[in-house]
Amino acid sequence: MANQGTMMQYFHWDLPANGTLWNRVANEADNLAAAGITALWLPPPTKAVSASDVGYGAYDLWDLGEFDQKGLVRTKYGTRAELEAAVRGAHAAGLKVYLDVVFNHKGGADATERVRATPVNPDNRNQTVGEEREIETWTVFDFPGRGDRYSSLKWRWRHFDAVDYDQITRSAGTIYRLREKRFETSVSSEFGNFDFLLYADIDMDSEEAKADLHAWGEWIVRTLDVDGFRFDAVKHVRSFFFREWLRTLGERFPAKTFFSVGEHFTGDPATLDRFLQETERRMSLFDFPLFFKLRAVSHGNGNFDMGNLVSNTLVAQSPDQAVTFVSNHDVFRHPHEDVADWFKPLAYAFILLRDQGYPCVFYGDYYGASGRPAHRADLDVLLAARRDHAHGPQRNYFDHQNVVGWTRLGDADHPKAMAVVMSDGPGGEKTMFVDRPHAEFRDVTGHIAGTLTSDGNGNGAFRCDGGSVSVWVEA
Repeated sequence: MANQGTMMQYFHWDLPANGTLWNRVANEADNLAAAGITALWLPPPTKAVSASDVGYGAYDLWDLGEFDQKGLVRTKYGTRAELEAAVRGAHAAGLKVYLDVVFNHKGGADATERVRATPVNPDNRNQTVGEEREIETWTVFDFPGRGDRYSSLKWRWRHFDAVDYDQITRSAGTIYRLREKRFETSVSSEFGNFDFLLYADIDMDSEEAKADLHAWGEWIVRTLDVDGFRFDAVKHVRSFFFREWLRTLGERFPAKTFFSVGEHFTGDPATLDRFLQETERRMSLFDFPLFFKLRAVSHGNGNFDMGNLVSNTLVAQSPDQAVTFVSNHDVFRHPHEDVADWFKPLAYAFILLRDQGYPCVFYGDYYGASGRPAHRADLDVLLAARRDHAHGPQRNYFDHQNVVGWTRLGDADHPKAMAVVMSDGPGGEKTMFVDRPHAEFRDVTGHIAGTLTSDGNGNGAFRCDGGSVSVWVEA
């Protein structure tokens, strides 16, 4: 992935369930492209357990808002026709489109069935905590509104390996491993084995289930001509499945280059690297280790050592497969779990103006949402700086606890140098090399007025205010 690309997560958890998002995508595509966005990550477009579900309560992957199921035809975001128009509009504006995909589980079953199952310890799923017994599970998926259109598979308990609800006792929370099933290997080892997450967990040993998911992949590309995928909850799904799925999709569409990124929620870069290896590095991953550091800085009252911001992150370890981000739909809802709003401009400067990683801008940060402020004015400045000036060799100056910076020296097509300096404490100054003797620079953020001039050796004394970032661009 060329690192000059910039994606936007174009949704948040609390969007109104009024079916208007796809139309907004079509209407805003040109404005987003003009601002410097190059790709949109759209929410799960498939029919979920209800009209208000964000999409992660996946019910029918083959229903894009076309069939009367779960109380209405459209999804939370609109109809299939509106989705198709949104993708066409995005493509016409020069934007790529990545779809959010849920392969881990299915929810909202149409009926129950009885099956024998064994309860397991939720803190160590490899350990049973009772005898096998008969339970009644919500694992019958007949898709009455769609019938056999596009896919004839009707899902039953044999397509799943575990559930957490028994209709007989009407009790939730106990994890039951279904008859003759086993938990997947090559998943996260948290809780002994983190195969099960929620709802009815898809069994990746089921050839019928895997065949349906493979067929869906080919169908969705032919239907929407999408450019890639964001995979939900990948640490709960056998890593080898993604390797096979992406390999097969590439074989089906040899003329297309798909981008994909997985949500693997961990702060351990070694765990992320192991997953990348197991998937033959066919997908990227979100850089949660970096996110946790950005969050820690923002809540650290100046006590986090900014000099260590780069180290032990995915972007430092595997820069070509790191998707960097400042917020997302999950953490944004809980401010204490998110990067603090005062630090958002600094955090975005870090992911947008450096030479490593594929940055993702979050809808809620750009437009404001859920009572949180919009950072669009700051982000538009940073996006323009990324597009026009974040090019060429990079020099790093992470040698101070509070004040850090870097420079970009430009290239043949973007000859102007740039220097970025930020502080999570008092204002400060850093002397940094820009390779431009006696050149004049100005702060495009507007935080510091006037200009400064580099010396005869191409060094400049670049400064920023306290708790702020300044982006100095060659005039």
